[in-house]
Amino acid sequence: MTVSIEAASHLHTTAAMLLAGARGRCPRCGQGALFAGFLTVTRRCNACGLSFAGHDSGDGPAVFGIFILGFVVVGLAVWLEAAIEPPLWVHALVWIPVTIAASVGLLRPLKGMTIAAQYRFRSVEERERPGAT
Repeated sequence: MTVSIEAASHLHTTAAMLLAGARGRCPRCGQGALFAGFLTVTRRCNACGLSFAGHDSGDGPAVFGIFILGFVVVGLAVWLEAAIEPPLWVHALVWIPVTIAASVGLLRPLKGMTIAAQYRFRSVEERERPGAT
C-alpha cells in the first residue's frame, strides 16, 4: 500500500493536523486510525501507510492534562465555594469524579495532538519527508 505524499497529504495546516490527531486520525491523511487501542498507537496508518514507529508522546499529554484540569477544576471549585459555600464533602463528591473522568477523557486527544505535532514539525526522521525539505 504505497501512496505518494502529495496524494495523501491534504492536511496542510498545523491546525488541521492537530485536529486530526485530537480525533484519533492520521496527521498526514486524516483518514486512517492513529490508535490501535485506547492509548496504544498503531504501527502504521491503514489509509496512507505513514509509520508511527518513532513517534512517542512520552509524558507530555499527561502534563498538559494536569495543567488544563488544574486550571479548570480549581477555578470551578473556587467559584462554587464563593457562590454557595457547600460543605467539604460536597466538594469531594463533585470534584473527584469530575477530575478522574476529565483526565481519562483528555488523555487520548492530547496524545493524538502530541503525535500530530511531532509529525508536523518533523521531530522523527522519516524516509519520505513532506514538503521535500
